[in-house]
Amino acid sequence: MTLRGAELLRQELQQLRNVERPKISQAIAEARSHGDLSENAEYEAARNHQGLMEARIRDIEAKLANAQVVDPKILHAEGRVVFGATVDVEDESGDAATWQIVGEDEADIKQGRIFVGSPIARALIGKHAGDSVDVQTPGGVKHYEIVDVRYE
Repeated sequence: MTLRGAELLRQELQQLRNVERPKISQAIAEARSHGDLSENAEYEAARNHQGLMEARIRDIEAKLANAQVVDPKILHAEGRVVFGATVDVEDESGDAATWQIVGEDEADIKQGRIFVGSPIARALIGKHAGDSVDVQTPGGVKHYEIVDVRYE
């Protein structure tokens, strides 16, 4: 996981623990005050929401405890595409794209962050600026040329 990804998970964990947990406790207490719990849909919904939130908290805690945080700036990759690198590419039609290779939890194609296990990232890993790669996509084989590799 990148430094940015770890920080985002820490922020989400803090939000869940310090803001969402008290809100749900309040919602459960309010629903409980409405009477018979066996027929109280509001209570049941709040309890379900609490269960989902607690599961997410445990998931984040486990990910952070087991994470290996990687700072691409100190990898000494010397222009090679590695985890965390930001890669500028150009396809055969001249369209440019910029992607950062990240972990599963950080991936967001709209933000230009692709999962290290994706076909595009797997094709790029280990290559240098000036290299060309072919990637099998659902729409057929795409050809990319690596224009630049940065470690941000």
